[in-house]
Amino acid sequence: MDIMHVFVTPLALMGIMGGVFGVLLAIASIVFMVHQDERIGLIRAVLPGANCGGCGYPGCDGYASGVVNDGAPVNKCSVGGAPVAEKVAAIMGVSAGESVPMRAFLKCKGTKEASPRKLTYDGIKDCRSAATIPGGSPNACPFGCIGLGSCVSVCKFNALSMGDDGLPKVNVNNCVACGACVAICPKGIFTLVPKAADVIVACNSHWKGAQVRPVCTAGCIGCGICAKVCPVQAVEVVNDLAVIDQSKCIKCGKCAERCPAKCIKTGEKAVA
Repeated sequence: MDIMHVFVTPLALMGIMGGVFGVLLAIASIVFMVHQDERIGLIRAVLPGANCGGCGYPGCDGYASGVVNDGAPVNKCSVGGAPVAEKVAAIMGVSAGESVPMRAFLKCKGTKEASPRKLTYDGIKDCRSAATIPGGSPNACPFGCIGLGSCVSVCKFNALSMGDDGLPKVNVNNCVACGACVAICPKGIFTLVPKAADVIVACNSHWKGAQVRPVCTAGCIGCGICAKVCPVQAVEVVNDLAVIDQSKCIKCGKCAERCPAKCIKTGEKAVA
């Protein structure tokens, strides 16, 4: 009898306590239930489901919640573009606004031929790892593309591939401007530009000309000729690097024609 009392009573008490706690939890779940706005589910249903993070939120679920709860712009889904923006706007009862198609652009022309490799890197085949070595790069130019293809590995849309010249190539037709390549590049040489942009400076160096020439024959030397010949003042030199204001550029190409380093790209094709 004593043995039964020792074992049965505690078990019975535990069962009763479990039942009480279960009831309390059930009541609490009802009382403190957070009702999700049905628009979140409707928006999530029209999003493409790429979960690329290009909108600035952690996946499509995060973006749908952001639109409803944080007031995020309805046209931030670069994968879905204008059609998805219109659907999201309709759900929210607002105007979609102008959605400018974007694409990734590599601000570097430092090929194996143009920019010498100063040492052989035998570490992890990842640009971020290579960027931690003394000097910040195995290549002579510390601002340029390291060329190990980390950007290619994170692209979910088959928009990037490594070229024989040591630089990644952007397939403009496949690029959805998700920004994954921008985020992973330790040198910040990827940027997102309007797909309609036709004249772009392909350099990331902020060194003066005397420093640039020995490490890259295709690097901007900050001479300012491009700015002088631009008929609409769309070009300026900022911190020894030419910068083009796409809102002013009329695509005349005079800056590219006169650039002594030929680091300004014009008329890019589907693969650049």
